Amino acid sequence: MPITRRLALAAAVFLAAGATAASAQTVWNLPAAYPADNPHSENLAAFAKDVEAATGGKLKITVHANASLFKAPEIKRAVATGQAQIGEVLLSIHENEDPVFGVDVVPFLATSFADSMKLYKVSKPAIEKKLASQGLMLLFTVPWAPQGVYTKKELKTVDDMKGLKWRAYNVGTSRIGELVGAQPVTIQAAELPQALATGVVNAFMSSGGTGYDSKVWESLTYFYDAQAWIPKNATFVNKAAFDALDAPTKEALLTSAAAAEARGWKLWGEKATWYLDQLKLKGMKVEAPSPALMDGFKKIGDTLTADWLKRAGPDGQAIIDAYKKGS
Repeated sequence: MPITRRLALAAAVFLAAGATAASAQTVWNLPAAYPADNPHSENLAAFAKDVEAATGGKLKITVHANASLFKAPEIKRAVATGQAQIGEVLLSIHENEDPVFGVDVVPFLATSFADSMKLYKVSKPAIEKKLASQGLMLLFTVPWAPQGVYTKKELKTVDDMKGLKWRAYNVGTSRIGELVGAQPVTIQAAELPQALATGVVNAFMSSGGTGYDSKVWESLTYFYDAQAWIPKNATFVNKAAFDALDAPTKEALLTSAAAAEARGWKLWGEKATWYLDQLKLKGMKVEAPSPALMDGFKKIGDTLTADWLKRAGPDGQAIIDAYKKGS
């Protein structure tokens, strides 16, 4: 066989092998709402790396951080409709769909990581059932740090919050703004830095992590560490996309998801205090609420809890009862 023909045949074989390998690889897009250096995004990147390694490159997940592919409120629908195969979102922003998505932001119910995990375990079956009805399968959840209140001015009581331009991101934070006489403005995390810089908002409730990501010290002065609740991000997959995987790939995905959940909870437990230290180093006044301010927060919390239980009905009450029984 002439050399040129042998070379051509070898090239054809090589290209065919490459095409086969390429066709065997499944590529998924994972939209996420937070900056690439946020612990949630870093955990997702590690998860994607684990999946690719465990499947020998058969399943590759590309993480699109900082709402670069879809805005936060759009992510869940994008995954449900197959525009993306997998996604991560702050679950409580979808509380309007079902109160179970907001169980972790019932004020002062679960304010430590240990209690938050207990609440997650008793609420997980209901969350999985609701997601399944939407064509989604829960893979794992990861908490944020406990929530406090950022403001430009000092707060002595909740009356001092009247008239503030209050950033809201879910049902609970919108309702808080209404109850204290503030002006709720719905702003997702990716837009928060600009909203602060331009004065669209001058107060909000969130974690030390969101404050750090937003460079909040450039606009605001106080952080009141109320530890009102510990919200969670959920990572879920389009069920049809999951079902299309072969058995070994499914197993690798679920194993990597379990590792991501454990890593994420551990990471946030370690980072919660670190973020508050960073806010102090940047010149912010990080304080526990005064007794009068905390009393006001808790009265608001009682109202929000009653609202949630009314909307959630017997199923919601069953989750709270199971949580309190196990606490």
